[in-house]
Amino acid sequence: MKLAFIGGGQIAEAIAELAKAAGHDSTFGVRNPQAAAPTAFPRMGFQAAIDGADLVVLAIPWLVVGEVLPPLAGALAGKIVVDTTNAVNADWSPFPIGEGCSGAEQIQALLPRSSVVKAFNTIFADVIRPDRLDREGHRLSVFVASDEAEAARAAMAFVSEIGLAPVNAGPLKSARYLEAIAHLNLELAFGQGDGTDSAILYHRAA
Repeated sequence: MKLAFIGGGQIAEAIAELAKAAGHDSTFGVRNPQAAAPTAFPRMGFQAAIDGADLVVLAIPWLVVGEVLPPLAGALAGKIVVDTTNAVNADWSPFPIGEGCSGAEQIQALLPRSSVVKAFNTIFADVIRPDRLDREGHRLSVFVASDEAEAARAAMAFVSEIGLAPVNAGPLKSARYLEAIAHLNLELAFGQGDGTDSAILYHRAA
């Protein structure tokens, strides 16, 4: 499968490394490919990265979503877009979204012809690596929410292929709860000093 990442930060690198081990190819779409530091994954403009991609992973800061996505709406039409973002300010404090909405739902509004899936937003990049995926016999949980059943299934299959445990969180409005979990993670990691080598395990009793 060909993956395209919109953004080339830590979360993109971490997911792409696991995807590479699972046999998937990744390209990174970035604002200025010429200025990007060399990595194991090709970096190119947004449009070039998206072209021909089977799955697109959105991995840019929330504060630039409204600038980056509208010009890409046509290129992303008909594609599954996995939203890993969290609505936070530069200092990691919550960005005010407003009641009865989520960042993922706002992204779906910006990309009306795409199938937006919320995933990976409750997990830190530091634990998306082979030696940290297993916690005492349990794989790290990745919650998946989407209004499109086929898109959710595709995202969950990808999550499982790269070694994590997908959890179906239901419709895209569930992103409101997932984004709240992410804010709690950030408070624990930075406000309480727990650090980013931590993750949520959703364990169903047999």
